[in-house]
Amino acid sequence: MDISTPSTAPKYSSSPIMMNPNPNSAAPTTVSAISSTPSRYENQKRRDWNTFCQYLRNHKPPLSFPRCNGTHVLEFLCYLDQFGKTKVHHQTCQFFGHPKPPALCPCPLRQAWGSLDALIGRLRAAYEAHGGKPEENPFGARAVRIYLREVRDFQAKSRGVSYTKKRKRTSKQAEGNNGTTTS
Repeated sequence: MDISTPSTAPKYSSSPIMMNPNPNSAAPTTVSAISSTPSRYENQKRRDWNTFCQYLRNHKPPLSFPRCNGTHVLEFLCYLDQFGKTKVHHQTCQFFGHPKPPALCPCPLRQAWGSLDALIGRLRAAYEAHGGKPEENPFGARAVRIYLREVRDFQAKSRGVSYTKKRKRTSKQAEGNNGTTTS
């Protein structure tokens, strides 16, 4: 159905009805699929995009988005580190490699690798949703991928936690684990 043309549907349709936010109006408001609320992911993607655009505006000198490249994305990720909540021990710290250190240390708080990885994924999607070409996407630059890999590896060593890629189970493995055991 074309949204721009008026509908010839009956006055009482099967659409869900909500209360009109205007108390002076007696007419109920219908909810359509088009005006549904965005998902949590879409809201986060929009907030991340706005945050990055604000960063570009506050950059010295201010940057326009077409001039943005992978280096600026790396600067943005380093800027975000100051708001991190994950303790990342230095190699010289006595607690380097301990997942749960027994005492406090002066090592910095940083953004967790998983948070940065998810952020870059949302920004890559937002870039393309705003009309950017996938092959020109600064969030998918090689330098950004290398940086994320280095952050992941260093944080894993720092905290004594390994990030291993989970392997997909094949259908034969799944069938073998379905409850029948032989003794």
